[in-house]
Order: sequence, then C-alpha cells, then structure tokens
Amino acid sequence: MSGFNEVYRRSIDEPEAFWGEAALGIDWDVPPATVHAQGRWFPDGRLNTCHNALDRHVAQGRGEQAALIHDSPVTGVVRVFTYAELLEQVARTAGMLRGLGVTAGDTVVIYMPMVPEAVVAMLACARLGAVHSVVFGGFAAGELAVRIDHARPKVVLSASCGIEPTRVVAYKPLLDDALEQAAHRPAHCVVLQRPQCAAELTPGRDLDWAAAVRAAEPAGCVSVAATDPLYILYTSGTTGSPKGVVRDNGGHAVALHWSMSHVYGAAPGEVYWAASDVGWVVGHSYIVYAPLLAGCTTVLYEGKPVGTPDPGAFWRVVAEHGVRTLFTAPTAIRAIKKEDPSGNFAKKWDLSGLRYLFLAGERLDPDTYHWASDLLGVPVIDHWWQTETGWPIAANCVGIEALPLKPGSPTRPVPGWDVHVLDADGRDCPPGTEGAVTVRLPLPPGSLPTLYRDDERFTRSYLDRYPGHYLTGDGGHLDEDGYLYVMGRIDDVINVAGHRLSTGSMEEVIASHPDVAECAVIGVADELKGQLPMGFVVLKAGAERDRDEMERELTALVRERIGPVAAFRRAVVVSRLPKTRSGKILRATMRDIADGRPYATPSTIEDPAALPEIVRAVKGT
Repeated sequence: MSGFNEVYRRSIDEPEAFWGEAALGIDWDVPPATVHAQGRWFPDGRLNTCHNALDRHVAQGRGEQAALIHDSPVTGVVRVFTYAELLEQVARTAGMLRGLGVTAGDTVVIYMPMVPEAVVAMLACARLGAVHSVVFGGFAAGELAVRIDHARPKVVLSASCGIEPTRVVAYKPLLDDALEQAAHRPAHCVVLQRPQCAAELTPGRDLDWAAAVRAAEPAGCVSVAATDPLYILYTSGTTGSPKGVVRDNGGHAVALHWSMSHVYGAAPGEVYWAASDVGWVVGHSYIVYAPLLAGCTTVLYEGKPVGTPDPGAFWRVVAEHGVRTLFTAPTAIRAIKKEDPSGNFAKKWDLSGLRYLFLAGERLDPDTYHWASDLLGVPVIDHWWQTETGWPIAANCVGIEALPLKPGSPTRPVPGWDVHVLDADGRDCPPGTEGAVTVRLPLPPGSLPTLYRDDERFTRSYLDRYPGHYLTGDGGHLDEDGYLYVMGRIDDVINVAGHRLSTGSMEEVIASHPDVAECAVIGVADELKGQLPMGFVVLKAGAERDRDEMERELTALVRERIGPVAAFRRAVVVSRLPKTRSGKILRATMRDIADGRPYATPSTIEDPAALPEIVRAVKGT
C-alpha cells in the first residue's frame, strides 16, 4: 500500500511540487512560473483547453484515432469522429461563433441533447476563450430563462429537439418561451435542425446550424490565462438565485488530465465511456474534457440503460465499441438489475475487454455493488465527488495502487484532497464518528475558485462555517483505515438518479398553487433512483379538494416549472406540518419517518400530534 500512501502524502505535504509536475502533462503557451498563489493555481500561465484536447493530439500523429463515438439507439445511428475530423468541426464552429461577435470572456448558453454538436459547441467555446454554460435539456423554460438572465449569453446554441425512448421533445418552443420570460436578449440563437422535428426559426435572431457552420472560416485557438473561466455550470436545481459553479482553464486541464491515468487507470488510445449527460458535471469532466485531454476515445450515448431497446443496452455499447472503463451512476445499474435480475442480457455480449466499472452520483448500496461485481467479474469502484469539485474527492485510484474495497465506502481521499470530518466546533471527529465532511484549503486544481458573479455567496456557502476548510455539504465519517463513508446531504439538496435538486425550489413551485397554504418537500430513499421527492401539503382553509386530483395538479406544476428530471410524483395532503416552536419544519424527522427509520419526537416540537399524521400519510392510511 506504500505506493498510494507515498503519492497521497506528497500531494498534501508538497502540493506545489506535486501539481507542478502534473502540469508538465499539458501544453502551455506560457508555462507557469508560479504553481499556486493566493488560492489560484498556475496564475501566470497561459494555455488553450481546446488545443490540449484536440490540436496537440493531431500534431502528435493521433489524427486518425477515434476521438468521439456517438451511439444513439433512439435514432439507430452510430457516428465516429477521428481527432482530425472533430478538430475540423470544432474549428469551423468556433469560426461561426467568432463571426457572431463571440470573443474571449463572452458567455454562450448551450441547450442541446446528447448529439456530437453539443461536444463540438463546448470545445468551440473553449477554442475562443468564451465561457460556456450548458443547460440540461430536461429543464423547463422557466429554469432556462433564469440561467440565461444570470449568464447573459451573447449567443444561445440549441437544437430542434431531444429524443426520448417514447417521444420527441421539441426544444425550440421551450427556448422561445424562455427567451420571452428572460430579461436578457442574446444577439443570436443557432439551432441544429434534427430530422425528427423541424424548428421554426425567428428571422433576424435565429440561424440554421448547418448553414452557419458551413459558411464559416475555421478559427484558431485563443490563448487565455490559466485563471480565466472555461465554463459555468449551475447546480442544485436552484430557482430565483442560480448558483453557477465556475471552472478555470489551467487547473481544470491539469487535474482532469492527471485523473484519467491515476484515478481511472485509462491510457491514451483506450475507449472510455462516462454514461451521463453533458448537462451535468460528469458529462463536462468525463465525457468531454478529461478523455480528450488524455488522448482517449470517448463515447457519447443518446439512450437509456433500459428501454433502448432492452436492459442489455449498456453491455452492447461496451462490447461493440471496446469500452475499457465504464463510469455511470448506481441508478443506471439498479434499473438494469430491476429489468434483468439474472443478468441474461449481459451474457449475450463479449464483455471481456471491460476492465473497470466506476460508479458515482449517489451512495452505492451493497446489493447493487455485489450484483454488478458478480455479473461483470471486474472491480466495481464506488467514488465520490461534486459539481463544485469537478473531479473525484475520494476513489480507489487504480492507476496508482488498487486498495482493498469496502462496500459502502468510496475508499480513500484522492491525492490533493485533504479530507477532514469535523464536529460542530470544528474539531476532527474520531474514526467512526459522524460529522461534516470538509476539505482543508487550498482546494486542489480543477475545483471551483468561486461562484459566477457571486464571490460573497461562495464564501458564505462553502468557507465561512469551518474557517480554513471547504464545506462539502455532506455528512459522513472516516474509519480507522482512513476510508471515507459519505452518508448524505446536510442541507436541502436531494439526489435524484445522480441529479442534485433543491427541495426548496420544489417547495416554491408547490407553494405557488392557489390552494396551498404551506408545504414541505423531503427526499425519500428509493431503491432505483437513490432519492425521490415527496411533498407534504397543507391546504388553505375552505379549499375542499380531492386529494388525488390535487396530487396530479402539483405533479404537473413541478414538471412544468422544474422539469421531469425532478421525478416529483407524490404529494400528500395533511392538516399541519410538524414544526418547532420557533416555526422550523422538522424535515429531518419527516425523512426518518418516510424512510422507515426510528425517530424520536423532538422536545422542541410545537404540536406532537403532527407526527402521527405524517406517519399515516406516508403509509397511505
């Protein structure tokens, strides 16, 4: 075990030497003379992320290697782009954006499905030094409008539609609705017309993607400061006050390039598949940037774990494309297990090339871990990180030294991450004692330097509670071997199928219903999705409503305002909510009841009779 221990200790004791060496894996226009100063990494270095992801590989003779495989079972199409072909597409798309007035520092919103053009759009922004903000296509118009107003893009890049297993989702009406709601007016929208649904373009504002790119001259790479932003990614499903995680160019490139070989054990030329979406941090980090920075072949999958067409979909992709490393969420594996408990669909495919299955997004339950491990016969590796951190905080770093696995733990903190579990007074908790999971500053390269246009909120949200530490917002403990156990959020963000969503935003939506007096939304444990939101609603006096009808209306309202990604389907009407005498709703106690855990009636409760009603509501009696 000395190999891992030595690497980890050096990363903590000599961070500048450690990350200075890691930076040698990246091409710099101006190599950094300073590794770290005043909380920023490589502050005097200059580079271009797109150059490091594409141009340098072509220059080094990898032009004919596959860079991107787009596998789309919902359309029946598989497309392969070599590094040279992807570079040509990105350079032309960057030229198109440049022709629309986009320059370094401008923002571009990308609202697209899982198509190659989404990856091209991100890299084209990086090529120009523009800052991209990808908004997941499952979000509703109101959510998109809020992000447009906050990011203030010069251009919006979109598509005519996304494709689900059973339906086509028209994006253009959602985009038009969002632009009607938004105060900010982008100069142009560029729309990729997909054959499944043609979009009506607004003259003077909207451009056809194919025609605009075809007419553009290729653009070269623009050198930017390592500390300049690469992208904004909004997190926690927040409405009203978006929380935009900022990622810089230099630290991001260094950390992600390092992580591919050291955390995931992936080598240049290998096929790496992160089965996620470009609207989430996993898509940004491990569909787009990290595999390409490392010279791997990345897979972009437009489909589902089941239903496109069957629970063997993932195994087909692994077999047909020679995937060596698969990274997905436990939710996906649980969905496959539910439909194919005996693993018969996996047995139809040659999976001998698969080396590792990495899982992240929510806690990995032991049943799922053992099922996948027995089925695949490869290491199943739980690991843990966040939108804010950009890459794993804790993992079994198979590229350094594979450590013994402990089900329920994402193993040890990754080199660079000085993880501490603190009690309420800021002291380190003894092994096995739960507390707040924190990281001692400075955070390693690749993590967020701030929140977009909100430095004060960044400090308040992450740094103020434990001076000298970053607060992850998760609770957990370390064991006597230094293995980390993450037990769940300590705030109001729940984890639905790997998607972090704010219960507060759902409460805002429900409270807007004319018959609702007050409400609470909690995350309830779910075998398939990790957590599902459950609403408790108190009706206004005199509002005599059928409870089933009320539940349907609230479900439709949340779907409209936040999107189907919230998976909100259960709202129960109660006569009162359990509260403390100061008026605070006892959400933690309600979660314990809903999850079937033992609970004690808090001494501060205002009306003890409120809790039995919650019990009856949860049980449907």
